[in-house]
Amino acid sequence: MTMKTIPTFTLFLYILCIALVQSPAAEAAQPNILFILTDDQGWPTLGSYGGDIVPTPNLDRLAAEGARFTAAYVTPVCTPTRATLLSGQYTARTGMFHVILNPWYGSPWARMEELPAVQHYPRDGFTIAKGLKAAGYTTGIMGKWHLTWGRDGNYMGLNPEYAHLYGFDYAGPVISRDEFQDGGDRGVMTITDQAIEFITNSRDRPWFCFVSHHMIHSTVVAPDDIAQEYRDRGYSDIGPNRAIYLAGLDIIDRSVGRLLRTLDELGETDDTMVVFLSDNGGVDERHEHRSMQRPHPRAPKFGYDLREYSNAPLRDGKGSNYEGGVRVPLIVRWPGAIKPGTVIDTPVHAIDIAPTFLSAASAPFPSNHHLDGHSLIRLMRTGTDASLDDRPLFQYNPYYDFNWGLTPSASILRGGYKLIEYFGDRVDADRQYIAGHHIELYNLSEDLGERNDLATTAPEKAADLLSQLHDWMKELGAEIPGPNPHHEPDRAFVTTTTMPEWLRSAK
Repeated sequence: MTMKTIPTFTLFLYILCIALVQSPAAEAAQPNILFILTDDQGWPTLGSYGGDIVPTPNLDRLAAEGARFTAAYVTPVCTPTRATLLSGQYTARTGMFHVILNPWYGSPWARMEELPAVQHYPRDGFTIAKGLKAAGYTTGIMGKWHLTWGRDGNYMGLNPEYAHLYGFDYAGPVISRDEFQDGGDRGVMTITDQAIEFITNSRDRPWFCFVSHHMIHSTVVAPDDIAQEYRDRGYSDIGPNRAIYLAGLDIIDRSVGRLLRTLDELGETDDTMVVFLSDNGGVDERHEHRSMQRPHPRAPKFGYDLREYSNAPLRDGKGSNYEGGVRVPLIVRWPGAIKPGTVIDTPVHAIDIAPTFLSAASAPFPSNHHLDGHSLIRLMRTGTDASLDDRPLFQYNPYYDFNWGLTPSASILRGGYKLIEYFGDRVDADRQYIAGHHIELYNLSEDLGERNDLATTAPEKAADLLSQLHDWMKELGAEIPGPNPHHEPDRAFVTTTTMPEWLRSAK
């Protein structure tokens, strides 16, 4: 039957159906997205990941009602992960591989040169907020920013006046430093209040709410009454497992509980994807490097000046190439799309968050911005995605952070094996500083704690992965740091906030 022979009433119904499909009402299929990012929260701090010290009933509820990822990766420190989350790109592509400070810090006299890092997320760059906003979402952020300094915002938060430059319709007022003092909670509940207000006022369209906590980053503070609960349970004020630290973890879970109850009360639970992630691994031991200013020439060794919470069975913690620094909790609840109680062992990375959100929102991928990640929608819906099974995942850290024993390095994870390349020096498992190029190889499927280095016993596997790592760096234009022409052994372990003249002139 041709269009001319369709009865008038039938034609009216046909046109009406097309209009309904294309109308805003049809966009109800776009889920709200509540993205909760915590700071320095380790893999084993949640009950659903084996934690047995701090009760996390709300996070455990989230895992029971959604999917828990057992091999989710981020970068080892704050700024790089945040840049990756917004952009969907590896730090080797964004250039934001170093934590930014106003405006700089580094180790200019170390053995290897530190490569210059981008210090400000580009105002005209793509962000996941811009992508979702273009798809009809109302977008909001509250809490930690740490992607620019100066006018637009800084470590503490994104300036509401300039939030639109990064795709956000709303940015919560930057919290007061008073909330970081003894008895405070690093703004957890203020940030939660802002999120609840944003969600409540944004229900006329799908919304994206980015809740970015300052907790559990040191210096940890917590309300006295919650800390006392842990003292009463026998935990002291000296780490590891300080009462204050445990209370900080506790209050994160309480915040998540408030957000989940808000969704329930507003009738938004079934229409909302909730994502919980940490920006890097937890602090197990912080290296004390001031004693390294004039180390013993044959056996320079770091001490430690802070102990917080063991990341076992993972090795090391924040700032490290090892699993305790880069493997973090990731939980996604999406009613109707994800089967409750799903456990996903496929390795995923922070690069995957942006394409996943765009896919969930039926938003077009940016045409002039390369996304390094893949959407996890199929993986979450079905528990499998062949395109993700054997892909390599990378880390690129061409700088020093002696607080965590990090030296210029990169790594590749593929097929259960992980290779780390230290470009010119390293700090070993005994906190011993050792000069010289070095590679390590681990079979994570058999050795999650990275105790058995296979680099010498499986040289062909090591050579193959090293070649793939170098090919990737070459493809992205990521340099390998060389020897530092300004190396001074007596100041090799000094971290300074004063940029030397030769670096200023090179900028």
